[in-house]
Amino acid sequence: MFQYDVVKSYILCEDIFQYDVVNSYILGEDMFQYDVVKSYNLCEDMFQYDVVKSYILCEDMFQYDVVKSYSLGKYGDLDSTLISIGKYGDLDSTLISYGPCQTPTLGLCVDRHDKIQSFKPEAYWVINLQIAHPGGRSIYLDWDRVRIFDKEVAQMFLNMIKSADSARVTKVVQEEKFKGRPQALNTIEMLRSASSGLGISPQHTMQVAERLYTQGYISYPRTETTQYPENFDLVVSYYISYPRTETTQYPENFDLVGTLRQQQSSHDWGTIVRELLSTGIQKPRKGTDAGDHPPITPMRSATESELGSDNWRLYDFITRYFIATIMPDCKYLQTKVFFEIGPEKFSCTGHVIVDPGFTSVMTWKAMDDETLPEFKKDQTFSLEEAKLAERQTSPDYLTESELITLMEKHGIGTDVSISVHINNICERNYVYVIAGRKLKPTPLGIVLVHGYQKIDQELVLSTMRSAVEKQLNLIAHGKADFQDVLHHALNIFRLKFKYFVENINGMDELFEVTFSSLAASGKPLSRCGKCRRFMKFIQAKPSRLHCSNCDDTFTLPQNGNIKLYKELKCPLDDYELVLWTTGVKGKCYPLCPYCYNNPPFKDMKKGFGCNECTHPTCQHGLSQTGVSECVECENGILVLDQTSAPKWRMACNMCNVVINFFDNAHKVSVSEDICEDCGSHIVNVDFSKGKTH
Repeated sequence: MFQYDVVKSYILCEDIFQYDVVNSYILGEDMFQYDVVKSYNLCEDMFQYDVVKSYILCEDMFQYDVVKSYSLGKYGDLDSTLISIGKYGDLDSTLISYGPCQTPTLGLCVDRHDKIQSFKPEAYWVINLQIAHPGGRSIYLDWDRVRIFDKEVAQMFLNMIKSADSARVTKVVQEEKFKGRPQALNTIEMLRSASSGLGISPQHTMQVAERLYTQGYISYPRTETTQYPENFDLVVSYYISYPRTETTQYPENFDLVGTLRQQQSSHDWGTIVRELLSTGIQKPRKGTDAGDHPPITPMRSATESELGSDNWRLYDFITRYFIATIMPDCKYLQTKVFFEIGPEKFSCTGHVIVDPGFTSVMTWKAMDDETLPEFKKDQTFSLEEAKLAERQTSPDYLTESELITLMEKHGIGTDVSISVHINNICERNYVYVIAGRKLKPTPLGIVLVHGYQKIDQELVLSTMRSAVEKQLNLIAHGKADFQDVLHHALNIFRLKFKYFVENINGMDELFEVTFSSLAASGKPLSRCGKCRRFMKFIQAKPSRLHCSNCDDTFTLPQNGNIKLYKELKCPLDDYELVLWTTGVKGKCYPLCPYCYNNPPFKDMKKGFGCNECTHPTCQHGLSQTGVSECVECENGILVLDQTSAPKWRMACNMCNVVINFFDNAHKVSVSEDICEDCGSHIVNVDFSKGKTH
């Protein structure tokens, strides 16, 4: 794993970074091969922890550097092509990025979208058939052919059935069946179940799980192991607290009974646990031992009032899942009755629960009794209803749970990173979550994938990363040289990047036909200081103002509302001021679009509003509205919000502190006089005519 991180870092960082990583994490370049082999074969605790830690850091570094490479043109100037995202008005994103796991993850979502768009619904027909039982019940029968795609053929079968007029029982089969208890819980299954069953996103699930882990309620939540050991009735191992793992089997010295005993006082499942302790636990199902951490289990008892909200919901799931893994299978008696109606065959199925087993604690897996009345061989029944029903095939968008399964299948990400990749494509506006926690690609996500595919299809596939990982395994087993693999991987990425840059116009063409230009987007808001014509406000992220006449674009503060500020103008450049606000109770300040992007004074930085402007006489500047130093942060100044009347307030120009004062005052202003005690400016407050404080 560590070699892979070094490869990734080296590919996208400066040479010195790779050198430093190798020499800081490994005790010398000449020790590298030895330590890699040792980490794979012996899994030395401290080394594995450092490898994992470096992996986390390198994941972020990798995505950052890829973004930097592709957006800023580390090996070439891309500003004039696609990555100048500011030239599109309805491109709702502040970041376009590529990642060897992130992009294939997005590719899976877009692939399903493409199939939906190209799908032609195909009609098929089923026969709904119902017989009347002497006991007074109507029984629905299932057709052995299930469905027919030709209506005329389906109608022919229906006519044959109707002409028979009755259904004859050919066989009645009863057999005992089992619904198997689950294997021990690993990270992938936890993420899948939390999304589909609890409606919690993978990223939030991991945040909650890690919080429960640090508070001592569950074992380490990052593991790929789903198997308990053969000898499981010993003492709790120190491995429980070991970070980040792919193992799916408990170590031999893990005390399942002791862990179970901690739950016997629970109001929710205590009765089940006590009974299980009395009768004895079942041998857990055999799973997979990935050689990392043991499966996820509860570590101590808890209550809903103690944890609350999503913490409790996930703890409840993990605990019930753990108890279920050492309970009996669900046992039920299934009865299947076979019928003959003319030449066609039908059947009906029912079942009765004999022993609910693990489903008594995993209630969402429970089966309800579906009893059938008594049937005997050669008994006949009249047809109560027989008709054709038309249906249509239809694909749907991937759910988070299905995406996680596909990522695991294709080797995209690990238990450490899968939730991060899904969260990234959501936060960067490549997909959004719709009802049922399904992931629907945005126009940006679709264009990105189609653009990558147009230039180099491998960029959207997981094959590049999986190929490198296979080579790293060869290094670990002494079958390949590290330097050879490193140079080979570097060469591939360099060539691919060079080819991408040379053909990036193909990507830009897709953007141009999908997104509108700035000139065609937005609504008129404020006047340009140069031409005095209205500039258009582009609300899509990143929000900005655009003057089509001057072809100037001005970025604005994000995550708030923008509106015109009384048609007042900046005394420096004649641009009309706009007002940025986060709401009635939040911060609010005016700004000049030009000054915000082009600081007029040396002590100002890009992104300063009027509440930080050092203009000596402007009525909106800091010299006329600043009151005192902030009570919370070191460098902030509390500035009077001149728009807040009659519920006056002042807000810090650096942090989020907002202070309400002088409610219902007629007018509030800041004087030049200074308080001798605290150094603040004196505030003049006019409550009514002739009454000033």
